[in-house]
Amino acid sequence: MSPTPEADIAAPKDPAEYRPRALLGVSFWVMIAFGLACVLAGVGIAVLAPRVWAQRPAARSLEAPAAPAEAPRSNVTLPAAAETLAAPPPAIEPAAAPQVAQLSNRVAALEAQQGRTSRAAASALAAAALVEASQGSRPFPEEIAAVRAVSGASPELAQLSRLAQSGAPSRASLIASFPDYAARAASSARKPAEGGSLSDRIVYALSRVVMVRRISDVSGDGPDALIARAERALEDGDFDRAFTALDKLPPAARDTMSPWRVRAERRADIDRYAGALRARALADVAAAGRSGA
Repeated sequence: MSPTPEADIAAPKDPAEYRPRALLGVSFWVMIAFGLACVLAGVGIAVLAPRVWAQRPAARSLEAPAAPAEAPRSNVTLPAAAETLAAPPPAIEPAAAPQVAQLSNRVAALEAQQGRTSRAAASALAAAALVEASQGSRPFPEEIAAVRAVSGASPELAQLSRLAQSGAPSRASLIASFPDYAARAASSARKPAEGGSLSDRIVYALSRVVMVRRISDVSGDGPDALIARAERALEDGDFDRAFTALDKLPPAARDTMSPWRVRAERRADIDRYAGALRARALADVAAAGRSGA
């Protein structure tokens, strides 16, 4: 048996140290008490705090009405704000002003050009309708009013207004009625003078029953030649040349042609003024087109 080392040998301990220690000491119960106090304090605050804060605003409202909150101050006063609103917009920069003025002038010119072109076109259409209506035998005051409404007054329109109330026979009706008047005018031209021979009076009496005139021979200045030239000019649409030939007839023949001549002159005047009015309207359209190019 080996000897026991001295380090392993210790002094004997107190038997009380080997007893089990108590788990619930004084410090444990102090911590428990502190935790319960904290819980009770939290419950009290949660219950009493809303009541206290609800009573305090009521008490303040009984003491004195709260002053209204001041609106946020602004550096701009009301008069200054009104002046700001009423102030004119800022001026255009000098560099952009000429361009804006040039554009405005261009727009104004285009609008004016469009207005002139529209008026000229409307006037031309109304003049065309008037010319067409004037070629018939009926009056045409409505077409005169339409032209006056879109193109205004003009010398041609004034003359046509006078003639439009009764109108004039058409060219076709004047050409159709000319031979009858021409035959009677030729017969009247053969009327013998006072104290003429018996043969001349017999020929004149027969010519009134059977009206005969030469229509192929247009040379010379005899009644038949003059009437034939007038008829040919009428068929060509030349009233002035026809009137020139009829003016050379003897007085008796001119008197016989007078009813036809009056109607033909009205037709010639209407055609002349209507043509001038149409030419004026077309010239206005052409001028409007050139100014817009």
